[in-house]
Amino acid sequence: MAPKTSPFYLLAVIILASGGIPKGYDEGGFSASVTLPAFKADYGLNKNLWVGNATGLANRTANISSFGVLGAAFGAMIAYFLNDKVGRLWSYRIAVLVWASGILMQVFSSGIFGFLLFARIWGGLGAGGLTVISPLFLSEIAPTKSRGMVTSMYMVVLLSFLSLGFFINYGVSKHMSQSRAQWQIVQMIPLVPMGFCFFASFLLPESPRWLASRGRREDCIAALARLRGTSVDDPTLMGEYERTELEANALIEMSKTSMPQIAKECFADPNLRNRYFLAVALHTIAQWTGGNGITYYISDIFQYAGVKGSETSLITSGAYGLVKLFVTMIFAWGLIDRLGRRRCMLAGLTLQGITHIYMAIYFGAIGQGNQRASDAAIASVFIYATGWSVGLCTIPYIYGTEIFPTKARSFAYATTMALHWFYQFAVVRVTPVMLAALDKWGAYVFWAMICAVGVVVLGLWAPETKGVPLERMHELFDRPWYKCWKSKLDPRNDFGESYEEKVDVVYTVEQREGGLRAKN
Repeated sequence: MAPKTSPFYLLAVIILASGGIPKGYDEGGFSASVTLPAFKADYGLNKNLWVGNATGLANRTANISSFGVLGAAFGAMIAYFLNDKVGRLWSYRIAVLVWASGILMQVFSSGIFGFLLFARIWGGLGAGGLTVISPLFLSEIAPTKSRGMVTSMYMVVLLSFLSLGFFINYGVSKHMSQSRAQWQIVQMIPLVPMGFCFFASFLLPESPRWLASRGRREDCIAALARLRGTSVDDPTLMGEYERTELEANALIEMSKTSMPQIAKECFADPNLRNRYFLAVALHTIAQWTGGNGITYYISDIFQYAGVKGSETSLITSGAYGLVKLFVTMIFAWGLIDRLGRRRCMLAGLTLQGITHIYMAIYFGAIGQGNQRASDAAIASVFIYATGWSVGLCTIPYIYGTEIFPTKARSFAYATTMALHWFYQFAVVRVTPVMLAALDKWGAYVFWAMICAVGVVVLGLWAPETKGVPLERMHELFDRPWYKCWKSKLDPRNDFGESYEEKVDVVYTVEQREGGLRAKN
């Protein structure tokens, strides 16, 4: 954190980071509530209704879970454009309202399957929108030195509520009678913290960067002063304002280039194309290693691995979420800038692949009759969580913010994040079907193969970006994709800007000089 951290700034970080609650709780709380007996009875998920049709039951379960992710895919795309039109703050509020209305429809769908699916999509729009709005807002109010740590608070909150969701499901299954109120309470709980955040958001100022981009100088300075806990004429504050204004003006100038023109440049320029398709490959491999699919159905997977009883499975699933949370915190606040992106990514993929291979052997050749093998299978799920957390759970987002020039960063972020969500929808949709149709072991063989492909492809393609200045990132991609892994900066090159970054730097210098002339 910065040396001076005002209580109001901490409140703003908490409110905005809470935008991770809807997504995190959906992966933990909602996904586990689908396993409660009362929910199964309301929506026809009991096995005795699907005798001889295990795939049909898997499809019905998959639709319920995956439709929220489908809504999130479209919500992320909408929020990207809404952010600049109405501002970060109102985009945040709108997304919270859309999500909350979807949760209320979901809770009171009263066993109507079609209405539940609509509610899942509608609520997903808001949850997906917050995955774009909250991290962006956090990065814009954070001091430069602590931007990475502050932005990562979004993931910490997300994973915290993922774990909490499993424990809440355990609590209601342990202490409440089986009734519709059981799963309704579980699904309504995140409305409480998000309701607080919605009303508390009216205490927050708009993003200073967005205000500066709209020419609202006084409002921008006032917002910065409030966040930093200083007066509007503080010299340090005025220095930060000048940097904020210069960055905003540079982005305004770049916004004159249309998205089709930027897209054409991304695909036509060999260097940019190399970077863009690396980002696509990262999201593709990350999702198809099974990461989010396993998270959504982790309670079932633990029972497949030998955990006895649904309540014990929920407790174990909560522990799984805690492992992800703690490992991600260690990774985000320590390992990533010490060991580097490549090492973490390849180590994580290797751990994922090894655990997938063991689970394939366990389900295909050993079975639940062997207690030691079952215990090892349960342990391997936790090892898998460690590999996923230090690798592709976070790395694609870090690369996505680092490897692109300013001019192409917004387009690349929007399109690759949309691809991420559509992949996640597909994975969550097909995971239970794969487990049922491929006798479980076949699904793990498929995921292990993707991990192996990932180690080879990303091992050859992804360069180490730790410590590489953004303006020199293009130097790592001035060669064929399969040779990028050994790219390093040439120490003799002190002016390594690409054409796009040269324009950025020149424009910024011109703005600074123009501002000084105006003052004199």
